[in-house]
Amino acid sequence: MIVATCVLAGLGLVAGLGLGLAAKFFAVEVDPRQEEIGDILPGANCGGCGYAGCSDFAKGVVEGKAAPDACPVGGAETAADIGRIMGITIEEKERSVALVLCQGDSTAAPTKFHYNGMTSCASAALVGGGDKLCGAGCLGLADCQMVCPFGAIEMTEGGIARVISERCTSCGKCVTACPKNIIQIVPASAPIHILCRNTDKGGVARKACTYACIGCKKCEKFTGDGSMVVTNALASTDYTNPPQDPAVIGECPNACIKELDLSKKAVQH
Repeated sequence: MIVATCVLAGLGLVAGLGLGLAAKFFAVEVDPRQEEIGDILPGANCGGCGYAGCSDFAKGVVEGKAAPDACPVGGAETAADIGRIMGITIEEKERSVALVLCQGDSTAAPTKFHYNGMTSCASAALVGGGDKLCGAGCLGLADCQMVCPFGAIEMTEGGIARVISERCTSCGKCVTACPKNIIQIVPASAPIHILCRNTDKGGVARKACTYACIGCKKCEKFTGDGSMVVTNALASTDYTNPPQDPAVIGECPNACIKELDLSKKAVQH
């Protein structure tokens, strides 16, 4: 019995020493800057930077593969801290936010049938493009809300998604989750927005939604500088040169142009 115990203890000791030596021999040296950057990152692991998580992003920065200011959650303050660790100066980028380009709630956009399937926009879109007469409208089943890690999206009483700009970090998860492609990342400073993605013409668009763009080109003619253009019967905003004059809102016969204040600073998590 004593011999067996001693043998087992000896084997355990040898195995422990072997593991210790292996750990030392095969250890991967980590740049101390990677740990420093990891400590100051928000830890949201949202993927908005293009990496699987904050740890991977920190590694990417140290290896020169990731831009130091690519973390949408940390914002300018975190970018500046990363720049300090890396010994470089980071220029502050303009803040951006997600925006739902649709006003077609239950009071404005009629349905063409009653959907009784899974509570998911992606699933509903597979059934005839969704239950809304407007083929480009928000289906209101909250896929975007469910993937948002910051609680920055709410569903209105009328059944469409709305972004809470002060919580939005522009991570882009909602953009990817929306099967209708009606969520766009836009500059927070842009004041005027076209909230429609319907490319149907005239009367067809009007029947689909009270707020549908009918491609009349009044906004394009009013601005005259390319900040609003009409393509395929749909007006859109050029966010590299967004319109500034709120008077353009009155030119739209279907009220699909709105002035919005998206500049509230994101809540840091």
